[in-house]
Amino acid sequence: MNDDLFGSGAPAPGRPAAPSAAPKGRAAARDAAAAALPADPASYSAKDIEVLEGLEPVRRRPGMYIGGTDETALHHLAAEIIDNAMDEAVAGHASFIEVTLEANNTLAVRDNGRGIPVDPHPKFKHLSALEVILTTLHSGGKFSGKAYETSGGLHGVGSSVVNALSETLDVEVARERVLWKQSYARGAPTSKLINAGPVQNRRGTMIRFKPDPEIFADLRFGPARLYRLCRSKAYLFRGVQIRWTCDPAIIKDDTPAEAVLHFPGGLRDSLEADINGAGRVLPLWAGEAELPAGPGGERTGRLEWAVSWLEETDGFLHSYCNTVPTTQGGTHETGFRNAMLKGVRAWGEHRNNKRAAQVTADDITAQMAAKLSVFIRDPQFQGQTKEKLTSQEATRLVETALRDRFDHFLAGDPAQADALLTFLIERAEDRLRRRELKDTVRKSATRRLRLPGKLTDCTVEDAARTELFLVEGDSAGGSAKQARDRATQAVLPLRGKILNVASASTEKLRQNQELKDLIEALGCGVGDRFDRTRLRYGRVIIMTDADVDGAHIASLLMTFFYRELPELVRQGHVYLAQPPLYRLTQGAKSVYAMNDADRDRKMKQFKAGSKVDVSRFKGLGEMPPSALKETTMDPAKRTLLKVVATAEQRPRNNELVEQLMGRKPELRFQFIQEHARSVADIDI
Repeated sequence: MNDDLFGSGAPAPGRPAAPSAAPKGRAAARDAAAAALPADPASYSAKDIEVLEGLEPVRRRPGMYIGGTDETALHHLAAEIIDNAMDEAVAGHASFIEVTLEANNTLAVRDNGRGIPVDPHPKFKHLSALEVILTTLHSGGKFSGKAYETSGGLHGVGSSVVNALSETLDVEVARERVLWKQSYARGAPTSKLINAGPVQNRRGTMIRFKPDPEIFADLRFGPARLYRLCRSKAYLFRGVQIRWTCDPAIIKDDTPAEAVLHFPGGLRDSLEADINGAGRVLPLWAGEAELPAGPGGERTGRLEWAVSWLEETDGFLHSYCNTVPTTQGGTHETGFRNAMLKGVRAWGEHRNNKRAAQVTADDITAQMAAKLSVFIRDPQFQGQTKEKLTSQEATRLVETALRDRFDHFLAGDPAQADALLTFLIERAEDRLRRRELKDTVRKSATRRLRLPGKLTDCTVEDAARTELFLVEGDSAGGSAKQARDRATQAVLPLRGKILNVASASTEKLRQNQELKDLIEALGCGVGDRFDRTRLRYGRVIIMTDADVDGAHIASLLMTFFYRELPELVRQGHVYLAQPPLYRLTQGAKSVYAMNDADRDRKMKQFKAGSKVDVSRFKGLGEMPPSALKETTMDPAKRTLLKVVATAEQRPRNNELVEQLMGRKPELRFQFIQEHARSVADIDI
């Protein structure tokens, strides 16, 4: 076969022809390239091959084992040692763990478990099992599964890595009423294993270590961070008591110097503490269960969960495997979401609610507050720091264990299950509505824009200097167009009362032309495509009639902005115009009044005995353009009210919008009953 690219022997375009005697093809090209390189075998030989023994690889490349040398990596050392103690507790061999943080950045962790073995290792007869564990990677009692059914730490990885990266490490082991001690420095033993004599009321392991400043520079353990770690471990295994002690001199906040952490309620207690005071769709649901047995009937592990749904705030899912936080999720979270999704859809089908089919896992988890803890054999993690569980079987095990229990939970209280289903369907419809609307984005003012036909645009391109007036109806729009400043003020007439976005279905929102026109005119997009830099107007001014109908339309528009474009409100772009309701005239003098009370006050400004002509404007469309400009649109004379919504106000605002504009009329009826007596005090 001819390897010549062009086949005919012709030179490649743009390249000189090769001499006819030169060899052709890829093999020849490789030979030529090799011949062009300098031949110096002595520059790379066996002496250049390094063999790193013992724990030296850990000290050379700590990032490979703990993810780096920053604060997170530093605290990972603490987590490894605490995880080993927790494994003893989870296996049923320890009832308490003592964690002590000293002022010199030294951490001590002690448990009352079985104690690390100290007898000679059968493979390394000149070393004790303790020294093998602390100086040899991939050694320990957790690989076979015989000593530990489930575990989070691995002595051979965690303990040896901590030892390698510690300036000093001291270990004490109490086994069979004998105390054994040994000391290390930067991974190497500095003493032999010493029999320190008999002990009576003590058993277990104590490891006391100080991170090496050669690795971590001046980084120090954070008391608050370690305390939170201990607290979460105590929640994850209700059978353990963690005794926390910290030198008061290094505490900078409200972290306690001493505490006994023990939570018989497990994850239920933990979630209750996290969402205390938050509005809930349904009460907290918690439980625990064995995972499905293996093919031979053997135990595969167990599961614990706690979950609720929050009415006003974003949710979270905190997951753990064998008490190790899996901050990046993993296969156990996938099984959890699958069980939730299938359970909700099945309940919707049972209730003949076809809208349940549009609910997705993201709709379920968006405002779900949940904690999930699994204990499984031989977990597989992504990376040495165990932040993501990758054990494929975990998805099926968790989904199978949780699905039936979730179905029973929903069926046990149909009213509660219906409330959850309605809540999740509303979340799904919100998502679909935003997907329909998010394709509207602002286009450059220098390009041709497909703008709504009724929009009368301004000529200035600088958005910061421009205003968009939203008016009700063509009549008001006509007056506003004549009264405006053509350079900086645009007018968009809307047809009467727009759709109430807080109670409308997704289909109605999808078909509503008024809202599409409004979004298109603004140009900034909605949802995850919102871009403030593409907003075409610096101010969006709602200008409606000064009567009850006008107030209702303004409320609908504000609801739209609050629900669909909340950033416009938060960033101060939305305003309410203040048109007058009355004009008072006496001779050549005219003044305007905003409402009945204002009219009565201003009547006193006129001369007594002369008739005052009082004109009530039926709407903006009946105001002369000159009067509309003078009172409402001229920046030098008008009054605007800025629509404000701060983060602190968000829960109360959400509650009011849902109560007054939402889908439940009984909430509005309740509001009317509670506030009916105050109506007489409100000026319209």
